[in-house]
Amino acid sequence: MKGKSLNYKVLRIFAPVLILTGVLGFVIPEEKALTSGAAAYNVFHLIFGAIGLLVLLLKNENSIRLFNIGFGLLDLYQAFAAFTNLFPIRYFQWTRVDDALHIVIGAGLVLVGIYGFRKERRF
Repeated sequence: MKGKSLNYKVLRIFAPVLILTGVLGFVIPEEKALTSGAAAYNVFHLIFGAIGLLVLLLKNENSIRLFNIGFGLLDLYQAFAAFTNLFPIRYFQWTRVDDALHIVIGAGLVLVGIYGFRKERRF
């Protein structure tokens, strides 16, 4: 991965983690899971993990940055939705662990994506 951008490296790790999260959500019994095991939430992770891998295959830096920012904002929305009982709380059934992860990961992805755009403009 030498010579690859920070956004690329982050998405290369994050996309498979999303897929693994979706798979484990179906495998780990709900009573033993720290995060939501709702089927819709697991499918959400699988779909967005696959989209993330496809974005990587395109090798377009703007697309990679935009995915990171977009998914980061989606994560932050999920935390907000959990605290304010907005859609899709009924289907995703988030736990407080999910909320904390959404805030940390969401903010991190947005910052990494913005950093990539700012770094590009300096050159």
